[in-house]
Amino acid sequence: MEYNVENLFDCRHDSLKQDGEFLPSGVRGWNRFRFAEKVNKVAKVILAASGRQVPDLVALCEVENDYCLRTLVRYSPLRDAAYEYVMTDSPDERGIDVALLYQPATFRMLEFRPIRIPLEQLGHRPTRDILHVSGRVISGDTLDVFVCHFPSRSGGQKRSEPYRLQAASCLKQAADSVRSVRQRPNIVITGDFNDYPSDRSLREVLGASRPGEDEISCGRFYNLMDGKPGGTYRYKGEWNILDQMIVGGELLQDSSSVRTDYGKARILSFPFLLEEDEIYGGETPFRMYRGMRYHGGYSDHLPLLLELEIDDE
Repeated sequence: MEYNVENLFDCRHDSLKQDGEFLPSGVRGWNRFRFAEKVNKVAKVILAASGRQVPDLVALCEVENDYCLRTLVRYSPLRDAAYEYVMTDSPDERGIDVALLYQPATFRMLEFRPIRIPLEQLGHRPTRDILHVSGRVISGDTLDVFVCHFPSRSGGQKRSEPYRLQAASCLKQAADSVRSVRQRPNIVITGDFNDYPSDRSLREVLGASRPGEDEISCGRFYNLMDGKPGGTYRYKGEWNILDQMIVGGELLQDSSSVRTDYGKARILSFPFLLEEDEIYGGETPFRMYRGMRYHGGYSDHLPLLLELEIDDE
């Protein structure tokens, strides 16, 4: 599962970060009650996605720190799921990071590392690290997961695109390095890319295309969200897919002990995550804030779910 949870901040000031908006004295009026309500709502979404069991892996974007994650996995309705987690500690000025929750019974973590995106050379402020996590699944195979939150479109798509191209280049290099050391790598790349499946960062730099456009190759990446109806984010009445589920071609082979296909990736549009769009009509994500005014919703993004079929060891 992947979910941009929209600003999961605690209520304490970090002197090294620009988190003043999300303090009791800040313009948003953030407080412990709202923080607790936010954590419980994130837990509700994860549990709603579970069906018969909770997701084995949950990639999260826009989490401030370890305290937020510890509260989520130990003191929310998610506590009985017994998740463990890893996260980045990025130089992002606002202090938001990416994280991966995992079920230790089905995903035995082997190692994790942050991947720094050197944007300073392009004159841009520091951004979120990419999180790379390797773990052993029940088939005995290693699964490599990359969790991303690419630079935003602030300033416009064209002006900000070079920063996402740079992030995609770092991601591609890291993913290719996995292919160089594993005989048959199982790679999942997910997160909020702030780009659409057709944009250059995904199509050209990462080389992620829609399955079915050509013969599946074990040396390429495929975007399982490309061409899906609806979207994960709505802007001025238009749905767009900014959150992606991308896999290596190895996972699309029927003979693989870890496998998936295009139909097994979907957007989770639970009714409680949506509300009426009073300006443009239709439905829109039930978000936490409208501008600076507290709205009491869940997030401005919808989550994704990917099903993997894994053979017993």
